[in-house]
Amino acid sequence: MEPSVAHRVEQVLERVSAQAGTRVSILDLLEKVEAAIGYVPLESIPRLAQSLGVSEAQVAGVLSYYPDLHTQPTGRHVVRVCLGEACLANHGNRVLQAMCKHLQADVGETTSDGRCTVETVYCVGNCGVSPSVVIDEDLYGRVTPDRLPALLERYK
Repeated sequence: MEPSVAHRVEQVLERVSAQAGTRVSILDLLEKVEAAIGYVPLESIPRLAQSLGVSEAQVAGVLSYYPDLHTQPTGRHVVRVCLGEACLANHGNRVLQAMCKHLQADVGETTSDGRCTVETVYCVGNCGVSPSVVIDEDLYGRVTPDRLPALLERYK
């Protein structure tokens, strides 16, 4: 782990330990690291586990379970295309293909300018107006491939 990232992880741990009497869960700590750094470096797992008094496997298990936690830096905007049952039935896969083509980035990749990271998600609870796309915290329904350029223009 590069020294600046390691230092930022240690700063998070110091802030957490300064909250006397507060028990922090694995998920809480991972969310704090993600908020501070933008992702949770895999190299930080041993140090995080040590600070919580749990195994590295427990930390890695929580980290891999939650799709909102990232182990690599993401773009300024995270674009999630829903591939849940209703979205898939309404051609969410076409939206995903068009999104990847428009952004020139595959699922799990970040655009070359660092603007967007493309991800999939399996239900955003917007089934009645599927297919759906979530950009950062903004939810869009009835998304079609031809709507994507105008939708993404808001996030330049």
